[in-house]
Amino acid sequence: MITSSQMRAARALLGIDQKTLAELSGVSLPTIQRMEASDGVVRGVVDSLTKVVDALNRAGIELIGDNARSESGGRGVRYREPPQG
Repeated sequence: MITSSQMRAARALLGIDQKTLAELSGVSLPTIQRMEASDGVVRGVVDSLTKVVDALNRAGIELIGDNARSESGGRGVRYREPPQG
């Protein structure tokens, strides 16, 4: 699974725009725009989601799920809920 925030962060790390991600993944620009406009976990056609995730992986992005460890090195970003209070 991938969230819309992860997609935007991945693009920012790579320094690419939505059009370039669409080209790299083989999905349409409107599909990328819809994915990134969604709240939370991206919902859509599994084939399109897989293509986007694969394209990000090929470009060097490691998507990290909740409570998952990152085993490889490299720069990255991870969101955590700010402390309450």
